[in-house]
Amino acid sequence: MNPAEATTPARASKGTIRVVQLYPRDMNIYGDWGNALVLQRRIAWHGYTPELLEYNVGDDWPEDADILVGGGGQDSGQLIIQDDLQTRAPLLKALAEEGMPMLVICGLYQLFGRFFKTHTGTEIPGIGILDVETRGTDERLIGNVKVATPEFGEVLGYENHSGQTTLGPGVRPLGTVAKGTGNNSSDGHEGARYRNVVASYLHGSLLPKNPAIADFLIRTAAERKFGTFAPGEPDDHFAELARQHAARRPR
Repeated sequence: MNPAEATTPARASKGTIRVVQLYPRDMNIYGDWGNALVLQRRIAWHGYTPELLEYNVGDDWPEDADILVGGGGQDSGQLIIQDDLQTRAPLLKALAEEGMPMLVICGLYQLFGRFFKTHTGTEIPGIGILDVETRGTDERLIGNVKVATPEFGEVLGYENHSGQTTLGPGVRPLGTVAKGTGNNSSDGHEGARYRNVVASYLHGSLLPKNPAIADFLIRTAAERKFGTFAPGEPDDHFAELARQHAARRPR
């Protein structure tokens, strides 16, 4: 240990922020677990104590959750979780209405909507937090994406989905696609926003290249829990390098 480090007192934590991963056992493809890891690291950089928890089918719901993150999955994964998700729907709706910050990607984006109808005609009911509908098609939307957003600047990621999602009047898009496809092959929008819920098709994972979204989730959680947010000094060097590299990639 450096002698200077030994004599430097540890900074007191500003408080604990609890991040709950929703169904990581069945809904965690294309690196979506990385979103939770980024939140864990950035919470610490901001001077708070991160606590990373999981909720899978049949688990007891974690108490005092502050941020909810959920990833994508195959149709089979959505079928596995659908009954349990429906039992948690009233709780999740209440938390969304109360303003809990949430990030849902791809498959859970779809199931936070009204329904997902697979390309074979099977309809998986959603929980209706988001005013969106998704229908599976034979067209695969795949490749690198750039999205212009009013809240987070340019958002970068990678899409890989055959479900085409349309937004209703109860939500607004996350942003407008500058490269790639987004929610569907017709309207030029990507993702959805409702209260403090951020929904997106972008994998890669999303947050390592888009720290502005991560900090929005953390700031919102801190303000709800502690009444204020005292930012730290995150190290964005590698995030910026990743953004530069991703922006240069072809579709």
